[in-house]
Amino acid sequence: MSRTYNFSAGPAVLPEEVLRQAQSELLEWNGARASVMEVSHRGKAFIALAEEAERDLRELLAVPDGYKVLFLQGGASQHFAQIALNFARGAKADYVLTGDWSEKAAKEAKPWAQVQIAASAADTNHDRIPPRAQWQLDPDAAYLHITPNETIRGVEFHEIPEAGAVPLIGDVSSTILSRPLEVSRYGLLYAGAQKNIGPSGLVVMIVREDLLERCPKDIPKIFNYAEHAAQGSMLNTPNTWGWYLAGLVFKWVKAQGGVAAMAQRNRAKAELLYGYIDQSGYYRNPVEVFARSWMNVPFTLPREELDAPFLKQAEAAGLLALKGHRLVGGMRASIYNAMPLEGVQALVAFMRDFAQRNP
Repeated sequence: MSRTYNFSAGPAVLPEEVLRQAQSELLEWNGARASVMEVSHRGKAFIALAEEAERDLRELLAVPDGYKVLFLQGGASQHFAQIALNFARGAKADYVLTGDWSEKAAKEAKPWAQVQIAASAADTNHDRIPPRAQWQLDPDAAYLHITPNETIRGVEFHEIPEAGAVPLIGDVSSTILSRPLEVSRYGLLYAGAQKNIGPSGLVVMIVREDLLERCPKDIPKIFNYAEHAAQGSMLNTPNTWGWYLAGLVFKWVKAQGGVAAMAQRNRAKAELLYGYIDQSGYYRNPVEVFARSWMNVPFTLPREELDAPFLKQAEAAGLLALKGHRLVGGMRASIYNAMPLEGVQALVAFMRDFAQRNP
């Protein structure tokens, strides 16, 4: 076996214990004499799995009463448009732009909502969170949308902004389960699974029940969140494999000590990597210190011609997927929940050695 440390931004590393359990149950799951991918999603066995996964997620995030938890198909990008269609059709909606994903969310919403840019850090190349005092929020907006963590540029909110009476919507694809989350501060949270939950193709949504009353009745049911909620996420055949793996990941997070324990680990990993970058005098992180992401750490080398040998030698050393996003270049280490501290320690050791060999 040649598994190594995988720093991919997504689809991302999964806990090895989860993968081994899935491997052992692949041909026959839960005494069903068939794979979990081969049994009916409406059968008692799968319904029990789905209900247990929801209970575990609610426990991990302390989801309060009055919220529905949905397990939907697609990726977060699909829901950029679908959220506007459901909750701001023709109405005003505020967006705070902190990077490429929040920009894309606003762009995809424009056919369905009157998108208003409440704040943006584009003028500083998205290296920070726009100061809250400068936000131009509309009290009549249908919602305020933020992207708490931007995976491409490595910018992160470390506090939940106050939205007043306007429902706050957050794309938590890359931060969910990485630390405690005050769900009650949000009207809606949504997350593509492929960072901290499981495989791609699954989206988890936590939505306040009163917001579902806004969903238009004249849109196709498959796009209507209220219809999905009414059917327990079984309006159509769900991503059963993704739901199953998500349930295993929830169990794994609980076994690690829950989201509070994950927060301690993730903070330690981030502090180790940023600490070395800052003192190295060789590598550079472009993000304002107080907006740095715990999950995605971009960095550059002194000269662009060093990028290719760095990546080649890193891969040979068992450190995979460190190439930065094509929009920004450089390097990026994604250090989600399933990345152990030992992986970050190995990366720092390699970075130190490379710097010494390539002054």
